[in-house]
Amino acid sequence: MSRALHIVVLAAGQGTRMKSALPKVLHPVGGRPMLERVLDTAEALGAVECHVVHGHGGERVRQATAERERLPLRWVEQTEQLGTAHAVMQAMPAIPDDAQVLVMYGDVPLVSAATLGALLEAAGEHGALLGTRLVDPSGYGRLLRDAAGRLAAIVEDKEATPEQRAIDEINTGFVCAPADDLRAWLARVDNANAKGEYYLTDIVAMAAEAGQPLAVVTAGEAAEVEGVNDRVQLSRAERVFQKRAAESLMHAGATLEDPARFDLRGSLEVGSDVVIAPDVIVEGRVRLGDGVRIGPFCRIKDSEIAAGARVEPHCDIEGAVIGEGAVVGPYARLRNGTELGAGSRVGNFVEIKQAQLGPGAKANHLSYLGDATVGAGANIGAGTITCNYDGANKHRTEIGADAFIGSNSALVAPVRVGDRATIAAGSVLTRDAPDDALTVARSREQKSIVGWKRPTKGDAGKQRK
Repeated sequence: MSRALHIVVLAAGQGTRMKSALPKVLHPVGGRPMLERVLDTAEALGAVECHVVHGHGGERVRQATAERERLPLRWVEQTEQLGTAHAVMQAMPAIPDDAQVLVMYGDVPLVSAATLGALLEAAGEHGALLGTRLVDPSGYGRLLRDAAGRLAAIVEDKEATPEQRAIDEINTGFVCAPADDLRAWLARVDNANAKGEYYLTDIVAMAAEAGQPLAVVTAGEAAEVEGVNDRVQLSRAERVFQKRAAESLMHAGATLEDPARFDLRGSLEVGSDVVIAPDVIVEGRVRLGDGVRIGPFCRIKDSEIAAGARVEPHCDIEGAVIGEGAVVGPYARLRNGTELGAGSRVGNFVEIKQAQLGPGAKANHLSYLGDATVGAGANIGAGTITCNYDGANKHRTEIGADAFIGSNSALVAPVRVGDRATIAAGSVLTRDAPDDALTVARSREQKSIVGWKRPTKGDAGKQRK
């Protein structure tokens, strides 16, 4: 195709059937707004510019895609929604006559670059339309062909005869045409129809009358060209996306123990022999190294997990880097800035934030480590907390290599525990503890009171009398 490709994305619909304050094209599929997925496809097709026709919630739609850099975007406002032809006309003044124009839709997030690439190839220097076949084509415009099988026109469902409604080949709305021809056709479109709208589909008959009927490319999978108009259709799109994502991961060598119970809401890179149990959610950008095993009911977001590491059930991991052979969970929470060294262990009901555990370090039970550095081989006893926040500022705790922190200890930052130091259970540490020493920091020495009588019910009332 010698003409430069300009893509027009129609994204002005209010989406009243969604019953939402959020513009329809910003509702997510696979964790990302539908419009973002459409723009990804436009970028993959090599467009020189993408013209996004917006209306309802336009400023919010623009903000949602503000960080996109590789695909030049031109924003076009459609102040009145008067139909698809009217929407495309809003973008045409900025498109040169020698361009090729592809019309896409911000609420059709699953159409693939391969399908649209076939449409562009079929269009050549003239034009093409994307159709598909449905068992139940009710509600869709039907493709009408002439005696030679060429596309002659499109009739909308409401205006079709009973014979035309029996046709199962329908219009998806995706069309590609030379900009100069498209501009001339759009200028002739009127709104003399049941809805009083300017239909883009009217250009099909105009092209046929001019002796250059649009070629037809048939989408092999009807689901990829289904638009999203309500939350039922949104849920269908989500399931199609998740099925594709699961199959892609399995082709890449991952084992999904139940593909129907896996959700990808971002991007996931996997090494060989990765095993993912049911009911795992992956968000943002995640990388799993060779042999990683993820237990059921885990959420992992924006994290890297190195080869041989294991995440036990019911863990929540976000913004973490987990080293080779480390074990996390069950019921652990790793927050932003967590780094676990090779062979380290984080057990049940442990929360870590902005903290680094050296190789072989362990925090096996019921602990909070925030703004801390834990040396290699150190052991953090159950119930240990780093008191890192004074109400205004965060402070760091440093724990040396092979240190042993006794259970139920509170380390009041800023504080340092030396290498091979031992902190007695129940200590509240407010000053640095030296290397190779036992530090005991309790409020008073333990003592036993002989003959002490345990209070019984009713004692308090007797005393008041």
